[in-house]
Amino acid sequence: MLVDFHSHTHESDGTLAPQALCDLMQERGVRVFSVTDHDTLSAYGRFDAPAAVRVVTGIEINTTWNDGEVHVLGYRLPLGDSPLREVLERNRAARRTRVGRIVQQLRDAGHDITLEHVHAEARHGASLGRPHVGKALIRLGIAPDIETAFRSFLRRGGPGYVPSTHITPHEAVEVILQSGGVPVLAHPGRLKDYGIIGELAERGLRGLEVFYPTHEPMQTQYFRDQARRYGLVMTAGSDFHDIRYHKRGVGFEVEEADIRPFLEVVA
Repeated sequence: MLVDFHSHTHESDGTLAPQALCDLMQERGVRVFSVTDHDTLSAYGRFDAPAAVRVVTGIEINTTWNDGEVHVLGYRLPLGDSPLREVLERNRAARRTRVGRIVQQLRDAGHDITLEHVHAEARHGASLGRPHVGKALIRLGIAPDIETAFRSFLRRGGPGYVPSTHITPHEAVEVILQSGGVPVLAHPGRLKDYGIIGELAERGLRGLEVFYPTHEPMQTQYFRDQARRYGLVMTAGSDFHDIRYHKRGVGFEVEEADIRPFLEVVA
């Protein structure tokens, strides 16, 4: 079964418009998908999916834990007022502040980059993030590609590294639940400490993104076991942002039996 519960548009740090992403899902034959932009639900209402395709409302919330980032996905969320709205605005404000500090540090290190360059890489009103800075570095000829931009400039030890100051993953799980949504831990293979899975499960986490492009087979099996241990549903996502950097495109092939419990939870 071809599904994708993790993808991004230009409403955050992707490059495609919501309708273009929806069309790409359809071309690929994805049967069920979510748009999970960072800290915003604004893609919804900006695309029309064919009747044969099921869309599950989603979002990716950036959180900070133990001096690192943990991403929490939320599904089946309301598009109107909810406890989530205030939290998202706090996160977006933190993003703007962080990007400003990143740019200043890069300038202090001798790189001719401005906030205007970064904003030019983002749609007006988009949720700003490091990928927008990375794209600006590429356009300015300071970095050859996005991987180098992050590795040499934006990650820990680089001249543009600024730690995130988002809400905690525990708070994200709580506010998603309060809003009537389903919280899922994103790309657990990127976690610094797998112990957070059990912690969040105790706080109401409902799912784990077991199937993810960079998970090795042993990791996938480990996260299958963790999902079984904590009674979590399993999800799958491409984390698509841009066809230039995600050559596999959208969609993730999974066994229907593996994904059915999640589909039932978000029904």
